[in-house]
Amino acid sequence: MTDDGTAAVAETGTLGYEQARDELIEVVRRLEAGGTTLEESLALWERGEELAKVCRHWLEGARARLDAALARPQEESADGGEGSD
Repeated sequence: MTDDGTAAVAETGTLGYEQARDELIEVVRRLEAGGTTLEESLALWERGEELAKVCRHWLEGARARLDAALARPQEESADGGEGSD
């Protein structure tokens, strides 16, 4: 059976930010160390791309939550000045 990358993608979908970041650090370390075949290097690169997507997804979600939290006090103070009839 050949690996078409589906298992790796499914696996990265369940990773938390810290797990993906730590694995990405290891992938980069291995690539920088060298000593791998071209095929191994390509597989590591592809894995790194998937891990980077996972990290980016988590960071975008965190940014959206932060933006929403920061917007709430402004909305409340703007609404608080208007009285109801």
